[in-house]
Amino acid sequence: MNKKTLRDVDLKGKKVIMRVDFNVPVKEGVIKDDTRIRGALPSIKYVLEQGGKLILMSHMGRPDEKGITPDTTMKIVADYLGKLLGRDIVFVPDCAEADSAVAAMKDGDIVMLENTRYHKEEQAKCKQKDGESDEDFKARKAALKEQQKVLAKKLASYGDIFCNDAFGTAHRAHASTAVITKYIPVSVSGFLLEKEIEYLGNAVENPVRPFVAILGGAKVSDKLAVVSNLLTKVNTLIIGGGMAYTFLKAQGHTVGSSLCEDDQVQYARDMIAKAKELGVNFLLPVDNVAADKFAPDANTQIVGQDIPDGWMGLDIGPKTIALYADAVKSAKTVVWNGPMGCFEMEKFNKGTFGVCEAVAQVKAAGGVSIIGGGDSVSAVNKSGLADKMSHISTGGGASLEYLEGKQLPGVVALNDK
Repeated sequence: MNKKTLRDVDLKGKKVIMRVDFNVPVKEGVIKDDTRIRGALPSIKYVLEQGGKLILMSHMGRPDEKGITPDTTMKIVADYLGKLLGRDIVFVPDCAEADSAVAAMKDGDIVMLENTRYHKEEQAKCKQKDGESDEDFKARKAALKEQQKVLAKKLASYGDIFCNDAFGTAHRAHASTAVITKYIPVSVSGFLLEKEIEYLGNAVENPVRPFVAILGGAKVSDKLAVVSNLLTKVNTLIIGGGMAYTFLKAQGHTVGSSLCEDDQVQYARDMIAKAKELGVNFLLPVDNVAADKFAPDANTQIVGQDIPDGWMGLDIGPKTIALYADAVKSAKTVVWNGPMGCFEMEKFNKGTFGVCEAVAQVKAAGGVSIIGGGDSVSAVNKSGLADKMSHISTGGGASLEYLEGKQLPGVVALNDK
């Protein structure tokens, strides 16, 4: 990565405003998974060890106009992080009103700002209202963009250095992720962001071959650009999950009542043709676990590539698991994004966990395995094989956009080395 990191700047006595991704699941005020908090600890500890003053900011959940709720306030995370670090953290109830708290900081102190998304100008997102003219909508949008700059400038005023360690939001050009860099002299990457870009960047741009990508999940439409971009990079592309049935239909198979995007069938045909043209091994399920309803107590049967009427494919079958595992076994680089079936239900988790076991062996054999965010991370954690993977990404949307070949605004905005 050619961006400056925390190691490249003198932090002693400096105020570092750090964007982290503390968008953690919270229920009734209790944090259910602290993976993202622990992921930011190396950067947090480094700033404190170097004698810096640390101001942390993040979003959590999708707060709306209702304002602060018990499950979307960063106070929960401030208290939790304080216990992890064994020190007090000063919590500021409004991220745009932190002047006095920041002014009172001594070296080694931590301030946590309230959820950045309580301010609508953080994202500066707006939809055209019913009956609103195009002109009025454009004017309202422009005004919101100006307010976004004001918020970014305010956040920048708290620090001497901006550090982005929030890969999960690096694909968003928000006030606290990208716009802030226009108003602060130094902008660097944290260690988590650096690690994400190194792993994903090397996999996509400079993979050790054979390079195998595994794509799953519900919809082809969610991964249009990913499929197209990866076909130009990989040796083998494996497709599973609900999106597989659109590809099977494109090959002329019947899909019963499986999830299928009819408007993407032609795209699927084009991608199969592109794979052939590029000499990429393009693998689709050869058998499927079909169910008579979408429920844990459904009746099931193993079928081939054709799903009978009244049945839906909810997982890959045993022959496909063996086929996919065999393709993964010889890989030196594997990127996996998306489950192979409805793994949340026990009857349909064998495909995802079977692939998971195959991917877990890649690292042991000296290769690199990267789990690309979202449901794949959840599946890997459930399988108990997380420690057998080279890298588990903290950003679902961001890792997908990176695999699409897109530039991430939160990374582009940082200072070059």
